[in-house]
Amino acid sequence: MYTVRSEIYSETNYQPESSEDGRIVSKFRFRYPPPGEGVATVDTDGDLDVQRLRRGTIELEHSGATEIKLVGLQVWRGALLLADYLFSRRKELGSKTIMELGAGVGLSSIAAAIHNSGHVYCTDVNLGDILTLIRSNVQRNAQLLQGQVSVIEYDFMAPKSQLSAELLEAIDLSDVIMAADVIYDDALTDAFVAVIEHIFVRAKESGRSKCIYMALEKRYVFTLEDCDSVAPMYEHFLRQTAHKPWIVDHIPLDFPQYFEYERCPQLILMRISQRL
Repeated sequence: MYTVRSEIYSETNYQPESSEDGRIVSKFRFRYPPPGEGVATVDTDGDLDVQRLRRGTIELEHSGATEIKLVGLQVWRGALLLADYLFSRRKELGSKTIMELGAGVGLSSIAAAIHNSGHVYCTDVNLGDILTLIRSNVQRNAQLLQGQVSVIEYDFMAPKSQLSAELLEAIDLSDVIMAADVIYDDALTDAFVAVIEHIFVRAKESGRSKCIYMALEKRYVFTLEDCDSVAPMYEHFLRQTAHKPWIVDHIPLDFPQYFEYERCPQLILMRISQRL
């Protein structure tokens, strides 16, 4: 059986320990954004007030290597980039209802709930009993969370008629939709585009606008057809969305890095919204 392994495990020491069921428990370290980050303050004597860094850890159980259909059981770089962005926009997003699509083991949803006093919906298809694992990881980090995290199944491939009433209500209540590293073959990419379309249709019907944030790492391969190194999944996504009535903006990655990982040049963060 062919397996794949996330590169982040070999780049950063997350202090992995074996769990009882054969998986791994890792510590994803971060620094808390200081109050008034980016604003210089002085004390009563007129001296620059240097704020001490507060540090924290999201502890996650996950797999170390999996077959391709179970890659959600690992942690990938896009989830850490998305977590950084959530921390950087904690004031704007702190009161929003958030839904994560294809949440994997839950890192980005847990990061969102650290600064969110509202509701975070954490969704994925239940392959490899991943929903149970997400719930366990949420409970493992409960002491960090301000808001409530609900775990719901969302299968991109399922017909819309089979989506649960609980999921549809969560979609309608959500202000912000986020996803990280959810496209890695053409069929899944097409299904994800259809999911975005469905969410926007419901948003228009309900009158509650949505903004979608999508993080991914461009993975280059050399093809004889192109005689060049290309990022096929990223480029396929752009082709499939080019004629949609959407605005796709690439967000500059100039926001602070709070989590420990290598922020490589291949990382991309997009904001997707509907044209009015």
